Amino acid sequence: MDTTKKTIIVFSGDLDRVMAAFIIANGAAAMGDDVTMFFTFWGLNAIRKPENIKVKKSFLQWMFGKMMPRGADKLGISKMNFGGMGATMMKMVMKQQNVTPLPELIRTAKEQGIKMIACTMSMDVMGIREEELIDGLEFAGVATYLGEADEANVNLFI
Repeated sequence: MDTTKKTIIVFSGDLDRVMAAFIIANGAAAMGDDVTMFFTFWGLNAIRKPENIKVKKSFLQWMFGKMMPRGADKLGISKMNFGGMGATMMKMVMKQQNVTPLPELIRTAKEQGIKMIACTMSMDVMGIREEELIDGLEFAGVATYLGEADEANVNLFI
């Protein structure tokens, strides 16, 4: 076990939970730890590009893509979302309190060399293609994540 390695499964697509994952990841990286983030199912929405990318999909995959938020700025919050107003209100309060916004946390994670892996099985199920996701990701399955987790002393599921 490597006491300087951390892994985080990002399963949720909720703004507050994804922010927590990136705050923890960036904090660990700033302390010198190697960090791997594994994005699966709804967590993939946080790393989607905001623009609509035209790719061939089945009808159901196309519907998934239309219904899911596209990118970090479009995520709702887990509680008191109020039809989307909750995220707007939270972002206003975060700005007033000088809390780093999610897109900037993602940029910082890339700059710190945090390994971000998109789950290929979840991508297949949800009809998300590589070109629809942000640059700088790795693409792999659960075995790759488990290999990373086996070496870490902290494994989080958010």
